Amino acid sequence: MRVLVTGGAGFIGSSIADRLLDGGWDVTALDSFDPYYDPEQKRRNVARASRSGAYRLVEADVRDGSAVQATFETSSPDVVVHLAARAGVRRSVEEPASYVTTNELGGLNVLEACRRAGNVPIVFASTSSVYGNASPPFREQDASEVPLSPYAASKRASELMVRTYHYLYGLDAAILRFFTVYGPRGRPDMAFWKFTKALRHGEPLRLHGETTARDFTYIDDIVDGVVGAIDWVRARRGCDTFNIGRSEPVRVRRLIEMLAEALEVEARIETGSLQPGESHVTAADVSKAAGAFGYSPQRGLAEGIASWVRWVDDSDEAPAILRGSGS
Repeated sequence: MRVLVTGGAGFIGSSIADRLLDGGWDVTALDSFDPYYDPEQKRRNVARASRSGAYRLVEADVRDGSAVQATFETSSPDVVVHLAARAGVRRSVEEPASYVTTNELGGLNVLEACRRAGNVPIVFASTSSVYGNASPPFREQDASEVPLSPYAASKRASELMVRTYHYLYGLDAAILRFFTVYGPRGRPDMAFWKFTKALRHGEPLRLHGETTARDFTYIDDIVDGVVGAIDWVRARRGCDTFNIGRSEPVRVRRLIEMLAEALEVEARIETGSLQPGESHVTAADVSKAAGAFGYSPQRGLAEGIASWVRWVDDSDEAPAILRGSGS
């Protein structure tokens, strides 16, 4: 079977590509290597996959409709996993236009290519940020009408376009709302990377809101959810939305304390206010995904932190800056 993974050199995309290659799939990864963060990190992410004869990397931008169409024509995917996006709540407040062009226009280009190729089914990545300040735990049927950031608004708009393509053309799709993903290959703008760097270098950490909590979800559980959704959508089940999270929100302060303990360092925490665009608490109700394709997160936060620290200390993929001032 053939799969096209957009954003395939990123944190989640490269992890999915590795899992599918292990499962015998032919994988085409499309990625623009955007300098949102160091492209060399993405090069390290795909080093393992690039050694496989079943893997092909296309360097292109989803905002380029012609490039997306050409990739479809050469790869002939049986299913698409669309992950390419401009991420980050805080930066989206500063640069909203780039989020509209990448997330909305880029997503539309992928949907249109799916349609032109005979309605190739798609797993379409979204985010828990679309829920705004809904009451936890978040359920898929909850209203998502007040996104708190341009990032969240762009992903919600993309979800609606997926629904439109299903209505107009019968395109089968699974929309996955990811909850605070962490683990090996995580991005430099994410909490685990920032906290690890600060802790290892003896820098203070700024906590935005004393009781802020997140539904931290380990990358392997996210990949499990994507693989389950691939099976679901390839069975031509229609179009539906699923939460992919841990269902166990943890206060960010507690995360910092656990991470400091795992790194064997002291944490210096400064408390500030919640930043514009951010939710106070995120928590997933995953019962719908569990019923549809057996989604069942397995990795608790302590286990996930231990895996993250092993990756930071032992993997060639991890940058030296995360290992401390003496590295």
